Amino acid sequence: MKTYLVSYDIFDPKRLKKVAKIVEQYKLKGQKSSWESPLDYKSMRGLIESLEEVLKEEDRINIIEIVGKPILLGVAKSIENNQGGIVIL
Repeated sequence: MKTYLVSYDIFDPKRLKKVAKIVEQYKLKGQKSSWESPLDYKSMRGLIESLEEVLKEEDRINIIEIVGKPILLGVAKSIENNQGGIVIL
């Protein structure tokens, strides 16, 4: 399982709520429109397929693999989780 940062910028407020609900099903930790998500291949496909049903051309989703330990600034802390990923607090 790999850890990904999932962020989005959705144009329509109704679609924004739908996208947030979908992404939150896969999240580990996050804030507003960016979520850290440990995903295996099956989970990644499920997330993408669910999002494709909701998104329009003007919307934007970024799914970025976190490789290695993230650089943390401010009060953020990092701990290992039992799913093999890193939790950023």
